[in-house]
Amino acid sequence: VQLQASGGGSVQSGASLRLSCAASTLIMDYYAISWFRQAPGKEREGVSCILSTDYSTYYRESVKGRFTISRDNARNTVYLQMNQLKPEDTAVYYCAASNANKCIASMTTDVDMDYSGKGTLVTVSS
Repeated sequence: VQLQASGGGSVQSGASLRLSCAASTLIMDYYAISWFRQAPGKEREGVSCILSTDYSTYYRESVKGRFTISRDNARNTVYLQMNQLKPEDTAVYYCAASNANKCIASMTTDVDMDYSGKGTLVTVSS
C-alpha cells in the first residue's frame, strides 16, 4: 500500500479535524500529493495539493482559509488540517500522488492521478 488516509470522524459544524496520508518514501520524494473528496452522489473534487519540489501548496476555492496542507518528510506523511468545518465538507477524503501539473490542475478539473489510496470518512453535522 503506497498511500493510506486516516483521521476522519464525525464532528459538529465549526469543529476541526486533521487527516493524515501515510505514503511510501518513493512517493514522498518524487510525487506531488493531493487530497481529494467525494460526497455521496457528487463528483470527486480536488481539495488541496502540495508539491514535492518546493512544497508549494494549492487549494480549492471553497476551502481556502480553512484547510491547510503540510508534509512531514521524516514521517512520510502529508497532513490536511481542516478548521471551521461545514456540513458541505462531508465526504470521503483520500490522498493521491501525481506530477506537479496534475496536482495543480486537480484543484479545478477532474484529473486522473497516478496513485491513490483508500479514503477516510468525514461527517460534519449542523
